[in-house]
Amino acid sequence: MSVDAIGLSADLLEGVKACGYKTLTPIQQSAIPVIRSGKDVLACAQTGTGKTAAFTLPLLDIVNKSEKADGQVRALILTPTRELAMQVAENISKYAQFMPIKTGVIYGGAKMATQANMLKDGVDILVATTGRLLEHVALRNVQLGQVKHVVLDEADRMLDMGFLTDIERIFQHIKVHPQTLMFSATFSHKVTSLAKQILHHPKTIEVAKQNTTSGKVKQHVYWVSEQRKRELLSELIGVNNWRQVMVFAGTRESANQLAKELKLDGIKTALCHGEKSQGARNKALEQFTSGEVRVLVATDVAARGLDIPDLPYVVNFHLPFLAEDYVHRIGRTGRAGKSGVAISLVSPKDEKFLGNIESLIGRKFQRIIVPGYEFDATKESRQPLKAKPNTDKNRYQKTRDKNIAIEKKRSSKSVPSKGKVKSQVKKTRRK
Repeated sequence: MSVDAIGLSADLLEGVKACGYKTLTPIQQSAIPVIRSGKDVLACAQTGTGKTAAFTLPLLDIVNKSEKADGQVRALILTPTRELAMQVAENISKYAQFMPIKTGVIYGGAKMATQANMLKDGVDILVATTGRLLEHVALRNVQLGQVKHVVLDEADRMLDMGFLTDIERIFQHIKVHPQTLMFSATFSHKVTSLAKQILHHPKTIEVAKQNTTSGKVKQHVYWVSEQRKRELLSELIGVNNWRQVMVFAGTRESANQLAKELKLDGIKTALCHGEKSQGARNKALEQFTSGEVRVLVATDVAARGLDIPDLPYVVNFHLPFLAEDYVHRIGRTGRAGKSGVAISLVSPKDEKFLGNIESLIGRKFQRIIVPGYEFDATKESRQPLKAKPNTDKNRYQKTRDKNIAIEKKRSSKSVPSKGKVKSQVKKTRRK
């Protein structure tokens, strides 16, 4: 369906077309008319299918046509992470570039005073993380009494991260029951329980089978000793000459260690996790998006909400504790109908997690064993992990030397200035 066919106001349609939109995705086609009708919505769609536009476009139209509220917030969008909050706010600003609507974003890690000044100037649509919003509410920097629309974006993740109490406290500050929209990549028990609590006669929208992964993403499982995962990862990247790979580690500590070892293997790597400052995380994303580094090692919380255009590879160095997070992780690739590859490095201690993932998505994975990485799984599961001697050291050494040579060659070329990198990132996003 063409964007012209849904009856967006002229100034909003102009902004949408300026962003390069021509047709609507299935979730947008299904959700936009329902949201315009004023009904509550419980929507489930895979990551990368256009959920943000599905709720922001009709909200912009509704807010634009409604009466002003003396600078008070009329639509509130809650997100689980600051990265996602910034991404959503940026998208809204682009869509509304020709509209008289003020959008604000607040999240932890930024200066309270700057955010307070912005709130006092007044905003129509506010994007926020729950903790920082409650801080501003307590300081009376923002009033929620005029809020008529509330969106919970990635509701499943918000609940997994323990934000249920925050959500309940926020709703206590909203005087009249607002139109409430819950968008999620999965329908977990927590999500359906919260929906019963805060939604009134909602319209349930599903554009794909619950908890499924995109058919555009090829998924592979490599069976490997825990001790040799990093070695195999370096070889896969080097032999296949992968240029852009997002790697998920289980903890900040393991992410730090993995990034350090990949760098020793001659692979330029950046880090993105909760211990990093917002500036450091933004810089890592810019380096990764512009191609200055080949690998971005991230944890689940930090990577949630990152929008990297045309990301070709996602690697699960450690499988997630929650099977639903697997769906979110591999949803970083294969976005907006494009293809992608998701690889999981699995050792015997990961078998339980892999089984949960297979049950969730209804698929049994073939375990791929790379020659030279065979090992005795029964011995590994019974005793402390001990690396098996590498039976193909020459091949691995050649791969490592190749990686180092590639990076030396790349480093010898002129490195773009910071300003140029930023402009490249903007160009990539516009595409």
